[in-house]
Amino acid sequence: MPGPSPFPAVRARLAADRADTLARVASLRRDFDGIVAANALVAVDDEHDPEGGTTAFERAHVASLIAQEREHLDELDRALERLEAGRYGCCEGCGGTIPPERLEIRPAATTCVPCADSHTSDNL
Repeated sequence: MPGPSPFPAVRARLAADRADTLARVASLRRDFDGIVAANALVAVDDEHDPEGGTTAFERAHVASLIAQEREHLDELDRALERLEAGRYGCCEGCGGTIPPERLEIRPAATTCVPCADSHTSDNL
């Protein structure tokens, strides 16, 4: 007799990860807005101001972090969609089962380790 469905626990983990990610995005947005606001108070000429390069780097760095977090949100949303459709835990590469240990570490994973390794070596 099978045990209880793992889906409520998976859904809860994905939802918690999503809430944490939304909180990080909000915090990063505040940081970004703070950098922009501080920069607006000063007439900054990035090319000639010794602090201009640092400000531009900080702004670009925070914008990059925001983009990464938003991509993670998209991955979590797709994982929730797969869960609802009954495809969660199925490898998109080979159709096999993604090991629970991998899903524990990467709940939004779409491939098993061999397919992920194969994809990584294809991109080298």
